[in-house]
Amino acid sequence: MADKNKVSSPDHSRRRFLKYTGTAIGGVVVGGVVGSALSGGFGKKQAAPAPAPSTAPQAAADYNQAPMFFNQAQLQLTEAAAERIFPKDENGPGATDLGVVFYIDHQLASPWGVNSREYRTGPFIKGEVTQGDYQNIKRNELFTMGLQSMEEACKTKYSKSFVDLTPEEKDAILTSMEKGEIMVINGITGKTFFNLFCRLTMEGVYCDPLYGGNKNMLGWKMRKYPGNQMTYASIMEKDQFVVMDPRSLHDHFAH
Repeated sequence: MADKNKVSSPDHSRRRFLKYTGTAIGGVVVGGVVGSALSGGFGKKQAAPAPAPSTAPQAAADYNQAPMFFNQAQLQLTEAAAERIFPKDENGPGATDLGVVFYIDHQLASPWGVNSREYRTGPFIKGEVTQGDYQNIKRNELFTMGLQSMEEACKTKYSKSFVDLTPEEKDAILTSMEKGEIMVINGITGKTFFNLFCRLTMEGVYCDPLYGGNKNMLGWKMRKYPGNQMTYASIMEKDQFVVMDPRSLHDHFAH
């Protein structure tokens, strides 16, 4: 009776568990060596070891460079228009290389894009020149509607998408938007959309890279802007201009 009620020791229970699990699923759970031993695999010919992974340095992927709000068509339209507003030239990269489209995308996907911190109850009236309009649509809605209106204007005038236009044709469409000649919705003209677009483009050029734009701080480097320095004590008393390597908020993170 005592033998029937005898409780197995922890070591015995563990060995039995390893034996049964290793045999049942080929040692996947307990690992290659233990599983092979339990299933009689030591006497078998071992497979050739897998080749060692390459040790060559590879560029780290920038996972911040991904759309959060735009679909692919909107992303391409925004990138093409931003490049015309801030084009690449002999002085440095343009909006495309600086990742401006991702800054715009992330801002429109954020609470700012839906005016979450603003009073959103009417009446919605046209403001004075010094005030700006108080609109009944959100910023991200205004932006996507503006892109749609811009694309429709291109199809009407050139029978092509904005991304397929020549640089001169793109500038002509953007000029029409700037002048308010293209309507967006409910009395909101392309001028309102264009002003928002320009502002976001310039912010994307010169923002901290944390926000998706100013890739590799190249926007700052073009202007010799020092970025987010902790102190200027070492250069404050110098008469000549001192060029400093820019620093982002990421550089102050304790790795």
